[in-house]
Amino acid sequence: MTTESTPVPSPAPVPPGAPVEMTGAEAVVRSLEMLGITDVFGLPGGAILPVYDPLLDSRKLRHILVRHEQGAGHAAEGYASSSGKLGVAIATSGPGATNLVTAIADAHMDSVPILAITGQVFSNLMGTDAFQEADIVGITMPITKHSFLVKDPAEIPGTIAAAYHIATTGRPGPVLVDITKDAQQAKFQFRWPPKVDLPGYRPITKAHGKQVAAAAQLLAEAKRPVLYVGGGIIRSHASDELLALAEATNAPVVTTLMARGAFPDSHQQHLGMPGMHGTVPAVIALQEADLLLALGSRFDDRVTGKAALFAPNAKVVHVDIDPAEISKIRTADVPIVGDLKDVLVDLLAAYGDATSDGQPDIDEWWATLDGLRSEFPLGFSKPSDGLLAPQHVIQRIGELTGPEGVYAAGVGQHQMWAAQFIKYERPNSWLNSGGAGTMGYAVPAAMGAKVAQPDRVVWAIDGDGCFQMTNQELATCTLNDIPIKVAIINNSSLGMVRQWQTLFYDGRYSNTDLNTGHDTVRVPDFVALAEAYGALGIRVTKEEEVDAAIKLALETNDRPVVIDFVVSADAMVWPMVPQGVSNSYIQYARDHSPAFSEED
Repeated sequence: MTTESTPVPSPAPVPPGAPVEMTGAEAVVRSLEMLGITDVFGLPGGAILPVYDPLLDSRKLRHILVRHEQGAGHAAEGYASSSGKLGVAIATSGPGATNLVTAIADAHMDSVPILAITGQVFSNLMGTDAFQEADIVGITMPITKHSFLVKDPAEIPGTIAAAYHIATTGRPGPVLVDITKDAQQAKFQFRWPPKVDLPGYRPITKAHGKQVAAAAQLLAEAKRPVLYVGGGIIRSHASDELLALAEATNAPVVTTLMARGAFPDSHQQHLGMPGMHGTVPAVIALQEADLLLALGSRFDDRVTGKAALFAPNAKVVHVDIDPAEISKIRTADVPIVGDLKDVLVDLLAAYGDATSDGQPDIDEWWATLDGLRSEFPLGFSKPSDGLLAPQHVIQRIGELTGPEGVYAAGVGQHQMWAAQFIKYERPNSWLNSGGAGTMGYAVPAAMGAKVAQPDRVVWAIDGDGCFQMTNQELATCTLNDIPIKVAIINNSSLGMVRQWQTLFYDGRYSNTDLNTGHDTVRVPDFVALAEAYGALGIRVTKEEEVDAAIKLALETNDRPVVIDFVVSADAMVWPMVPQGVSNSYIQYARDHSPAFSEED
């Protein structure tokens, strides 16, 4: 992750000699080219039309025409999350811009670097309720790192360069640049590189040495340490540094939903995912720890349960590049602000100094945790209704595809099963909407990931509810030769909502039946829908058909593939800590129920 304020990246040739006269619209395209952007997702409209004319002539930018602006935003997210590069989405004013809002909010919650460029009505019409006018800068200000409004064409190069810098440095996130139509049409003298001066923006990357030494000392003294790893490790490209620290300390590691793949699942020190649907060893390790080393994690409510009762006996070292996150939920005994990639190198060295006389003995801690792993392995039961077990389907997708694949999930039960039953061995292989929980994320995110990583197999693991929100992007995939694989985990319902209705509303299934997987009624028929979009459609209803369908999907690379896996509606995500309950719920259930298992 870069942190310097200058220079602006300029991989393309700088215009020689004197400044070049061009329109603001041409400057938008030229600035993106100069920043090294190669792919953008968008949908034209009146207020952004001037930009689309020079875009047609660009030989350095590939524009992918989406079917809905939300798809452009999620595609930009998937592009960024799978590659670590900036994702770019373009939309027109009014509804085009507001259709980007969900994806922008999603990127803000999950620290994804995207640039949203929107057209705005003529500056003299702003504030008059002109056709397709919306104050998109005001709308997005709470959900971006910054939102710019540009009325002068001469400001376009500097603004886009500044937006690039803000989005990709410090804590990554979305930046919006809204450009009036008159600014796009007017001419000016284009210069590159522009001066980028952001005096109020100075991300702290180098941690204070005394804080690092204090953290190392706590780690050297701890008897029950846990490395609580969040998505910041992935965003800072610090997985190698994490592995080095973990192996040096021999401390157990848990990876949150946003951090899956930051630490190899196959590693002996990995306890799995913590939280509401985390593994029993991971949940109990956090509760019983005497030290939490929180690395790029934000103590989300889905991890902590009732925050006041979370890890009650643990001291906390909290490392994050965003000072606003530290002590926001849990007061840090040792707060460290800095870039994790740099901090972990310093912390490893400081730990070596703190343990020069010998390593701490945590064998008893490991004996407890290994006992939990042996007693409570992650598992599932075969459905009694004869339909497919969704966990088995997802597990086989992961096993047959392997760790080099990319897996984008929607939101709900299938998301949790994908986080649990696919083994992640590398960062940037797991994409999901963690903070916002956006249904419809998977298909366009997978599309963006495939554009960024064309040589990797990319799966969208989706629910029948999520799929119906953004499946139109299959047309985009077909027409642009983006052969993603889509696995619809079709339980004919809004599965996670139905699970809560089963557990907390006496099985009163109010408005959660989608009628997508019944033998007599399938609205829509996903196989027919896939074929209408030019994709290969497959339906699987029997366990013995699962592997063959996945293998056919893996062998098919001339078009998208959609597999309709008809699964049991009664399958649930286990374990589960109910919302608002202490994570000690798992401890209590384990200690007081002889029959307790991960499915209780």
